[in-house]
Amino acid sequence: MRSDTWLAVLASGALALGAVACGGDDEAGGGNGGGGGDESQALSGTITIDGSSTVQPFAEAAAELFNEENPGVKITVGGSGTGDGFEKFCRGETDISDASRPIEEEETAACKMENITATEVQVANDGVAVITNKALSIPCAKTEELKALFESGAKTKTYADANPQFPAEEISLFTPGPESGTFEFFAEEINEQEKMQREDNVQTSSDDNVIITGVSGEENAIGYLGFSFYEQNQDKLNVIDVDSGSGCVKPSLETIQSGEYKPLARPLFMYPSAEKAKRPEVKAFLDFALENHQEISEAAQIVPMTEEQASKSKQAIEGA
Repeated sequence: MRSDTWLAVLASGALALGAVACGGDDEAGGGNGGGGGDESQALSGTITIDGSSTVQPFAEAAAELFNEENPGVKITVGGSGTGDGFEKFCRGETDISDASRPIEEEETAACKMENITATEVQVANDGVAVITNKALSIPCAKTEELKALFESGAKTKTYADANPQFPAEEISLFTPGPESGTFEFFAEEINEQEKMQREDNVQTSSDDNVIITGVSGEENAIGYLGFSFYEQNQDKLNVIDVDSGSGCVKPSLETIQSGEYKPLARPLFMYPSAEKAKRPEVKAFLDFALENHQEISEAAQIVPMTEEQASKSKQAIEGA
């Protein structure tokens, strides 16, 4: 799930958005076009999107804008998590799978068994923000110190066990769960473990708002989530700068987009089925999302792609 903050941006007048058309039948009809004018009025059909809750705000904002020009296309957007999203996608239940990490080999194999070809398309950027309660002061942490707090089998009981300069308070963690691409990404980049983190004094949730509520409500709490969710709730949370060996770097639009925020900057993806991407309404939606990625990212309060990244994504869609 996501914060509703971005909705205020949409309502501000900078972007006059319509409502996402929800539900609908399974009819995959459609005329041609999708960029406005008379042709777009004939475009119809349904598009089903699910997956990463981090990408969900981008997908929802893209659907809002797209529906202004193409009201005949019914779009549903879910946020069940990257892993669960790929499971649905590979069963043929969705047309596009949002993901906060690349698709894995076993997921590609599961798709192939159903004759589904997943096409990787970057749509935005993100960083994973390490957050704490406002009462817990850890201005910067080295990656090995974060590992000592979060890794599976960690022996640390207090923050001071990871660094004597940290508070001598008992560790309490709120994080995404194993179904989340954010969980997997953090586990690999910080814990150096595949799909693993400590299990004691940890509460997990696929709902980012639950993580925000947990960390902001417990004085000794620490956690991590997508940067956009921290940015929308920074009045409630502290963020920890990360030192991967070259000094402390604060997550920001600039440091994430440039990759300076190592190792926790990452691309965000939509994976359309190559077969379903041939449908006029799906192709038109993807083209629209890439052509308007900057505006959509701003509406969703997410870090936009560079133009070089956007160009590669457009080539990927054409290749599909």
